[in-house]
Amino acid sequence: MRREDSTNKESKTPKRIKMKIGLYFGTFNPIHVGHLIIANHLIEHSNLDEVWMVVTPHNPFKKKKSLLDNHHRFEMVYKATENYPKIKPSDIEFKLPQPNYTIHTLAHISEVYPDKEFCLIMGEDNLKNFHKWKNFETILAHHQLYVYPRILAGSSDSQFENHPKIHKIAAPVVGISSTMIRNGIKTAKNIQPLLSKEVWEYIDEMNFYRK
Repeated sequence: MRREDSTNKESKTPKRIKMKIGLYFGTFNPIHVGHLIIANHLIEHSNLDEVWMVVTPHNPFKKKKSLLDNHHRFEMVYKATENYPKIKPSDIEFKLPQPNYTIHTLAHISEVYPDKEFCLIMGEDNLKNFHKWKNFETILAHHQLYVYPRILAGSSDSQFENHPKIHKIAAPVVGISSTMIRNGIKTAKNIQPLLSKEVWEYIDEMNFYRK
């Protein structure tokens, strides 16, 4: 009987496919339903497995009076996404030296989570200026971009039209902004429909944005 030499056998262990994570950066000051609409649409209508809402920290060189402390904004993102198992809050940038660039965040997060593939989520307005980002060529060489529509003044930049690493997603165009919400609270307008219940209750309890 012929005996096979097991040392010559090819490994039949299937290659592990990395989980694909979309990174959605923002100050989230505060996070509103528009952010959740975009994140959920990407989960449901693209090949992303999860979306991580990356809370951008305070820039020590650009102090903004209206910008809440990092931990408060992270807490609101946590509360807003608690019932969405595929949308998660991330404070990864809090631990990085400031001021920070996206290329540094991508290098750091890829090192911390080598079993995951990270992609960038951005609006069309950011894509228009993407060529001005630090090391944008390196970002495109190693990461995919998922772009959602925004209300733009003028025509969008065609520099990245039909780029194989850039995927335009036909998500709803959301005309809600955090600035609108902050101004609404300051002037005693009812902005509750623009926020998740948990986020509104946190803002109301902490008396944020009233001054």
